[in-house]
Amino acid sequence: MLTVKNPNQLNIFDPWEFITPKRRNLLDNSWPGLFREHILPSIPIHKVAKYFNETFGRPTKELYAMVGALVLQQTLDLTDEETVREYAFDMQWHYALNITEESDRAKYISLKTLWNNRNIVVQNNLEDDIFKAGTGKLAQVFDVNIDKQRIDSVHIKSNMRRLGRIGIFSESIHKFLVNLKRNRQDRYETIAKAVVDKYLSETAFGCFSRVKPSESKKTLKDVSRDLFDLIQQFKGCPDVTSMYSYQLLERVLKEHCNLTDDKDSPVEMKEPKAIASDSLQNPSDPDATYSGHKGQGYQVQVMETFCSDEEKKEYSLNLITHVHVEPAHHSDANALIPAIESTQEQNLKPKEVTADALYGSDENCERAKQQGIELIAPAMGSVDKDKLSLADFQFSEKGDVVACPQGNAPAKVKKGKRASIGFASQHCQNCPNLSNCPVKKGKKYYYLRFTDKEMRITKRRIYEQSDQFKDRYRWRAGVEATMSEYDRRTGVKQLRVRGLKAVKFCATLKALGVNIFRAAALRVSEMMPAGAFCEA
Repeated sequence: MLTVKNPNQLNIFDPWEFITPKRRNLLDNSWPGLFREHILPSIPIHKVAKYFNETFGRPTKELYAMVGALVLQQTLDLTDEETVREYAFDMQWHYALNITEESDRAKYISLKTLWNNRNIVVQNNLEDDIFKAGTGKLAQVFDVNIDKQRIDSVHIKSNMRRLGRIGIFSESIHKFLVNLKRNRQDRYETIAKAVVDKYLSETAFGCFSRVKPSESKKTLKDVSRDLFDLIQQFKGCPDVTSMYSYQLLERVLKEHCNLTDDKDSPVEMKEPKAIASDSLQNPSDPDATYSGHKGQGYQVQVMETFCSDEEKKEYSLNLITHVHVEPAHHSDANALIPAIESTQEQNLKPKEVTADALYGSDENCERAKQQGIELIAPAMGSVDKDKLSLADFQFSEKGDVVACPQGNAPAKVKKGKRASIGFASQHCQNCPNLSNCPVKKGKKYYYLRFTDKEMRITKRRIYEQSDQFKDRYRWRAGVEATMSEYDRRTGVKQLRVRGLKAVKFCATLKALGVNIFRAAALRVSEMMPAGAFCEA
């Protein structure tokens, strides 16, 4: 049965009149007051309420306060036990969540209730709706300038242990045997006792962790053969092959091994470099992948607003407008357009986006331009400084090639998808830079040929050398401070959960938490007298 109390509902008598004026002022001017006034009413509670029966069953906890508690838990980086205590005893929480009664029904939640409500949000991806609603409300209230935004990614880790190849094999086998014993006892009893003793004994993992480097190849060969034998033993049993832990065995075999025709040695280990970055990193978190730059885990794409010096008001709010969690092996090059589309759905679409070179592909620039957005990012790749390039030629204001690096005008110009600029042979033959020049000898002329894409990239490289670009691009570095704040305030880089859905839930609501802290600090600074000091 639903229990919902509208946060906008007025009271005949002030339920908070027992708080003295100075303490009430502290609550109103810090995050509890901001949360109660703006974030709590913005929660799309109708999207959560549909998973409860309106008239049947035991009454739910008040849903606005319950979902608000999930946001505060991630914002303040609390465990479930700490969340239950804060919900029961902390006046700041009561004020923020608009809990005015003193009954256990109002101020007590069990660990099971907290888990059930969080599971509803996680399994139905409702954290995105909560983030967008809260962020949109703050953008409206604080009149945030959304014209300029910057994007970057941060690597985060779930609550999993880092495993080597031996660990991945042995953990996968252990997980399978445990599940098989629990669900298919008759099938479990058919497994050789030596295999059971090796992977289910109390000292099994300690044994594998103490393998000497000189013996690692032999041990890896043994565990891979054990895994292969288990797959072969049960491949004709539908009740076993449908188990998720059995499918993990098949995944590990496919990712790490090649099958041979040798009956004595049917499994051959792949070289480490041949293993894909999206391979299984730990059976306890099958969604985590590997980044060659940052390691195992996930990454979060974050886009935020910013204002340059000349556009800043006395006080301004930088707001995270987009957050997206993805496996660690995904490339930043594919993250820009979804981020733009996400902000467009929230009516927070920027006019320009600043990003590093990984986001600055020519395709991204063109697609952003089609949506009316200027992408400010260095062109990808490098140029050989010892050789001349298209950028060394002279261009007109319209972007046409008007002279070579030596100042000679072209004798022939042909435009099209692949432009062809011809230079007189007598000039090029005697040129001291001919060996380093991109022109190629033809029948009548020496030709400089390039595509529209190459010309666009060249113009970008020329622009990157200008003071105007450097002044605009320097604001990208500010996003690094946001990543630091994201982790320092909310602990996003070391999460207590596993799995993509759970990681996404935590990272998304923690980003909303950063917005709440920033907005609360701004509200304090706006009310602070000149020259005074106050800590939000």
